[in-house]
Amino acid sequence: MTTTLYLNARVFQGTASADPMDAVDAVDAGAFVVRDGVFAFVGSEADACDFAPAPDSTVDLGGQLVLPGITDAHTHLVMMGEALGQVGLTDARDLGEIQRLLAEARAADPDARVLRGRGWLFDSIPGGAPTAAMIDEVVPDVPVYLDANDYHSCWVNSAALRELGITRDTPDPSGGRIERDADGEPSGMLYETAAVEYAWVQRDLAMTDADRDAAVERVLAAYSEAGVTGVVDMALNEVALEALQRAAERRGGELPLRVAAHWLVSNADDDATNLEQVERAASLAASISSPWLRVVGIKLILDGTIDACTAAMSQPYSDGSNADAIWPAERLFPVVTAADAAGLQIAMHAIGDAASSMALDALEHAFEANGDIVRRHRIEHLEYAAPGTAERMSALGVTASMQPVHADPAILGNWIAQLDDDRVERGFAWHEYEDAQATLAFSTDAPTAPYGPLANLYVAATRESALDPSFPAAQTLGRTVPIERAIVHATRDAAASVGDADWRGEIREGLAADFFVVDTDVLSEPAASLLTARTVLTVVAGRVTFEAGGRA
Repeated sequence: MTTTLYLNARVFQGTASADPMDAVDAVDAGAFVVRDGVFAFVGSEADACDFAPAPDSTVDLGGQLVLPGITDAHTHLVMMGEALGQVGLTDARDLGEIQRLLAEARAADPDARVLRGRGWLFDSIPGGAPTAAMIDEVVPDVPVYLDANDYHSCWVNSAALRELGITRDTPDPSGGRIERDADGEPSGMLYETAAVEYAWVQRDLAMTDADRDAAVERVLAAYSEAGVTGVVDMALNEVALEALQRAAERRGGELPLRVAAHWLVSNADDDATNLEQVERAASLAASISSPWLRVVGIKLILDGTIDACTAAMSQPYSDGSNADAIWPAERLFPVVTAADAAGLQIAMHAIGDAASSMALDALEHAFEANGDIVRRHRIEHLEYAAPGTAERMSALGVTASMQPVHADPAILGNWIAQLDDDRVERGFAWHEYEDAQATLAFSTDAPTAPYGPLANLYVAATRESALDPSFPAAQTLGRTVPIERAIVHATRDAAASVGDADWRGEIREGLAADFFVVDTDVLSEPAASLLTARTVLTVVAGRVTFEAGGRA
């Protein structure tokens, strides 16, 4: 057995009572002992020394704050790794700035055969209507693919349209739209499944295994440095799974963080084909199950986003438009019922209230059909949900998986404008799920938002901008969440969202020794310290995965 004694620490154990509204003790202990990857003791320094009088090693943490390891409960690992190597456009606040960044990127790599970017905002484009001609002005010679900040739309140039074979005669795919000009010609925007079936398929075909391996290594290193010890990967597919398996093979079967994955099931407009995808997920869940990489369920994308007016709402947007669900009820119910019966966790992307209501209707139908079985399902995002949704979810045991960083005021202007009524006041209503005592798991949905967990917690605790701290706070939105509870939602509750609360997510005896150390006591300093605090040590299963000054 290997024993490590950690002393001179301020330990936030992350343990809360059954009532999520109860206060959480800021600092619970000053020392702990890790033995064979598990917390063997947590308490005072004197008691820790008595418990382990002759440890294999002793670490003096210098009075720094120790937190349970973050579980990013909704992310896209390979996609985020790819994004880290692309042109970042989120900070570009007008078309001229976007064009400048694209021109600089093209000049920096003149031999590149494609240019990819990500993170642009609709309200940075005149009229919120991007066109291929806008990109052609600065990069006409190679295909350009620019994923929107919400990753539900892709803006392309004329060369990319030609590469994709999209013409005026190309039909819109089910659940998506190819934007066209007044003459019926494709204008450069691919919405929802049009982005997935054209731009993303082309990307996957163009990438090599070496490209994906490099992306995985980038994201694993970035997460380790950020204090993330576990993730829930949403929308996993064959090539991403193979890339993660290769990463584990390179490390003797282990990874520097724990990956629980949801297999993407796309609506093929055919029940038999849809159910075949569920069967594939069930087969993977049975065969790929380790503490480091496992398939736990399926992901269904029910609607789009409010920014693009593609989220399914019960009432129209401010311009009078609305959007249909990507999964109509007659296709959704059989898939949900089959996945529930197979013991798969179902995660449903639902941003609009019509979509989240349909998701709960589908789950209620499955519960009635399949009877009393162990289940743990979840709804992703819930940016605007109907009153009473939180109570329905609590009664059904459904987790609310939400992303505070999506409510960053610096990127919220277009979101507010698309609703422009009293619905805005109930946007991103984290507190409603707390009040209803539903499990609330925080995440980032990277790369649709920055992956840094402390910035995510800052938005939750303040409703202020982590991207631009000078930006006015979002005064029209709901309550903040005290930082202690926000941490619990990103650690214990995030682990619980995939059924792991009995073995990880807290600094508690008998649980996996997954934790990180920060150089600032963010629990006693002003909330702005979350934006400057840095991880100095990350440990997963007792192993150091990141240490400031050198990576393990």
